[in-house]
Amino acid sequence: MWAHVWRFLYSHYFRFWLKWLLRLLTGKCELQRLLGGAEAGARRTLSVGNGGAGAAGSPRSGSSHSVLRNAVHVEEAEVEKCVRDVMKAKKIGQKDTRFKTNLHISLLQISGYKKLYLDVENLRKVPYDSENEEHEEQLIELWNLLMPHENLRARVSKQWCDIGFQGDDPKTDFRGMGLLGLVNLLYFSKHYTSEARQILSRSNHPKLGYSYAIVGINLTEMAYSLLKDGALKGHLYNLVSGLPQMEHFHQFYCYLVYEFDKFWFEEEPESIMHFNQYREKFHEKIKGLLLDSSVVLTLQA
Repeated sequence: MWAHVWRFLYSHYFRFWLKWLLRLLTGKCELQRLLGGAEAGARRTLSVGNGGAGAAGSPRSGSSHSVLRNAVHVEEAEVEKCVRDVMKAKKIGQKDTRFKTNLHISLLQISGYKKLYLDVENLRKVPYDSENEEHEEQLIELWNLLMPHENLRARVSKQWCDIGFQGDDPKTDFRGMGLLGLVNLLYFSKHYTSEARQILSRSNHPKLGYSYAIVGINLTEMAYSLLKDGALKGHLYNLVSGLPQMEHFHQFYCYLVYEFDKFWFEEEPESIMHFNQYREKFHEKIKGLLLDSSVVLTLQA
């Protein structure tokens, strides 16, 4: 009961006067102290994104509170103007270049994350089309990268099972994740060719084997869901001092593929029939790692 009373009194009365006193002593508003004190990356940008608008903070802030609240929803093109508006609303001098730069970076990261999600979502919504020459070229390139010493005898062939597709025509396996699933598989094979071939070889283990391509598409869904839920914010804000790009999403996917293969063999499941159980266990492990505000998950081959 007393804890509830204290929280009420603090949020409605004490916090305002404490902030007023700190501004009087430091000459800086709460947002200035936040951006000046927090280290670059997730700590700073998550503070701006989750509470930066509220860092102005009390209902007495009026228009300045509105400016700050709207700041975390701006598009990339509006960031510079938004920074000026925030500084004007908070009566922060233009000479405070550190504040200006830090707020600019944080707002770029926030707007960039939203745009990245839209780009990933748009690619996911594109269905694989066997009549599309570009789609077909990417699929054949995937085969050539993974199976350089074996020619694909036909476009529709049981050979596709050799790299972990379910049937004679891989296009049916891309239904859930659309073109995003293929682009992820191809990116890993292009940029980490030796690792991709090694993992493909391991996936053919007589006891612990799994369907390489199908698992890869499943991990695309995992990466996509983590991006959609906002779980990748800390990782991307620590990784990129600016706008996160599709390249950074692909890199995170590569990390998942590499780490899942290690995880699978360390766990030694009784059979592939337990895949969903271990997939969820791996998912929880990744979500736990992403809770660390200093997290950066990159492939360490």
